Amino acid sequence: MILKNLHTENKPVQTQLLFEPKDAKVISLQIAKGETLKEHISKIPALLVCISGNAVFTDDKGTVVNLNSGTYVMIEENVKHAVKAIDESNFLLMK
Repeated sequence: MILKNLHTENKPVQTQLLFEPKDAKVISLQIAKGETLKEHISKIPALLVCISGNAVFTDDKGTVVNLNSGTYVMIEENVKHAVKAIDESNFLLMK
C-alpha cells in the first residue's frame, strides 16, 4: 500500500488513521542489503512502514508486498512473516 494514495481529498492538510496500537510501541528497524528479518510471529497486529530502501514482505498466507519508500503493510497477529532487504532498508514498526 502507498501512503500517498490514502489522501484523496483536495485539502492542503489531510489525516488518515492507519493503526491503533495496543502496546503503543514505535520501533526503528534497519535491515542490511541482502539480509532477512527471519520468519517470526507477532502476537499483536502491527504496521510496518518503509522509510527508505527496497525490501519484500512475505507471510504464510501467501501475501507478498514489495516495500520501498512510502509503502506499508499491515501485519496480522499470529501469522508467520519475514522481510528480506533487497537494498539497505529502514522501517518504522508500530505495535
